[in-house]
Amino acid sequence: ARSFADIGDIVRGRDLYRGGGRGRKQLDDSLKKIFGKIHGNLRNGVKDHYQDTTDFLKLREDWWTVNRDQVWKALTCEAPKDSKYFRQTCGDNEKTTIRTPSHCRCDGKDADQVPTYFDYVPQYL
Repeated sequence: ARSFADIGDIVRGRDLYRGGGRGRKQLDDSLKKIFGKIHGNLRNGVKDHYQDTTDFLKLREDWWTVNRDQVWKALTCEAPKDSKYFRQTCGDNEKTTIRTPSHCRCDGKDADQVPTYFDYVPQYL
């Protein structure tokens, strides 16, 4: 299983687990092809900002920064109503703590924000 942070690392070309085999190469080749297409569609001088046309690492980094919230929504939008995917409670203290109503998200203005604490979770390899 991969975490949200792992997915970000893979997209950005930073995945520390460099497992061998054909699957890893296929993934790398597919991502290069996808980001090559994105690069090919850039206009108005934006393309000039991304000179790396081999791995597209800067483009991949910027794409993740802009689209990580959409990836998070895609991962969680179809979670069952009784899902306990990550958070089970909302609230700042014991008086305001409640169970998450659905999709492991809290109600309110920040309900769709990606939990950034997943970006830096230490992982043991």
